[in-house]
Amino acid sequence: MSLSELISGVAASERTLTVFNPTPGVVERLAEHFADRNVSVESASSDEGPSNYAVLGTGDKFHTAVSVDDLLTRPEDVEPGFERDSYAPILDHLDETLFTSYDRRKMLNATREIEDRAWRVGAGELHSGFQSGGNLRPQLETYRRLGDRDDLSVHAYIYPNGEVPQADQFQLHLARSDEIRRSWFVAYDGNGVGDYKCALVAEEPEPGFGFTGFWTYDPSTVDYIVNHLVSSYSIIESDGSGDVGLRRQMTVRPKFSR
Repeated sequence: MSLSELISGVAASERTLTVFNPTPGVVERLAEHFADRNVSVESASSDEGPSNYAVLGTGDKFHTAVSVDDLLTRPEDVEPGFERDSYAPILDHLDETLFTSYDRRKMLNATREIEDRAWRVGAGELHSGFQSGGNLRPQLETYRRLGDRDDLSVHAYIYPNGEVPQADQFQLHLARSDEIRRSWFVAYDGNGVGDYKCALVAEEPEPGFGFTGFWTYDPSTVDYIVNHLVSSYSIIESDGSGDVGLRRQMTVRPKFSR
């Protein structure tokens, strides 16, 4: 399953947030609040029960229920990040969160969240794809520092369409594939600890039209992404020293393919 197919799988697993007995304007506020997440917001009426409570589900499956007041406690202008404690409780049930029309600034901000987690843990594997050497070049200093961090193994992937950046502190994978050319991804394996695993996967169908993708905290999905990258691009064409090597393979499946 390609990265593009993973994105399509997440898009197809949309959650529904049903607001019971909403007061005027609440559904519209929630729809705006979750505009860049894979959640549709609907209203419903009930003869029993309080007003303004919401139920999150997928099809007939119930996930959780929460007061609308709890959902709207965060300022609406705060962009999504990767730390669970910065979200309302209902988002704990959104292991894969879809986003659309992200520009490069938002992509870099989201990427920094995962890089920061890898830096703080200081071990494990970080896999990052920036499409081209031109996109990677402004990040070289960051990735050199990450590559020097304790037991952290850092891998970067680019489509070689120009001068290849020098990579001494991390391993640079060159791949002439449409997937690498169109995809922006960052996946951290958490050094094997499920609670630390996280990933961002996005694609840019046409230059200048923004990125569509998802981020995830689900360990099995993160493992699948890492496995896909390792098995598809296991030959390290350039690591700064000219060495070529092979890496191990794993067999895992993303959660939504079960």
